[in-house]
Amino acid sequence: MPLPATQAYTCKPRQMTTTTTTSRPQRYYEDLQVGQKFRTPSIQMTAEAIKAFAAQFDPQPFHLDEAAAQSSLFKGLAASGWHTAAVVMRLLVESDLNLVGGTIGGGVAELRWPRPVRPGDVLRVEGEIVEMRRSRTRPELGIVTVRLTALNQADEPVQISMPALMVPTRHPSTS
Repeated sequence: MPLPATQAYTCKPRQMTTTTTTSRPQRYYEDLQVGQKFRTPSIQMTAEAIKAFAAQFDPQPFHLDEAAAQSSLFKGLAASGWHTAAVVMRLLVESDLNLVGGTIGGGVAELRWPRPVRPGDVLRVEGEIVEMRRSRTRPELGIVTVRLTALNQADEPVQISMPALMVPTRHPSTS
């Protein structure tokens, strides 16, 4: 039986910022540069949240049941990689990157989960802009590729990704 949606995304916030999107400076393409780094707040993962997400979206025994998870490859309850990806998205939206128009993805060149996320893990994301270019077909947009590394409380990477973000420009051009 699926859990109610209000329980499906519950993670215990930890050190979450209390500022709103409007109080943080919003950035256009022109405000960004290759090599620029940014950070996110952190969030603590709970067994309840891991199980709730899995029940709705990735119902495998090692995400749902501690006893079953003990005999799996993970040797204990582990969050779905898709749950980790969703949490990384939330943290990115709440980061100091704060793009005008929202954080809109145009694709992901790389997505890896080098180690499992466990109940009690505290996740945060460190990001760096690695490439920027103007869209060839949409002059009002720039394409910004970022390297995102989600880290647990021991500074061990739990997700590494390279999404391309679509960022509005201040001054559309055809060049």
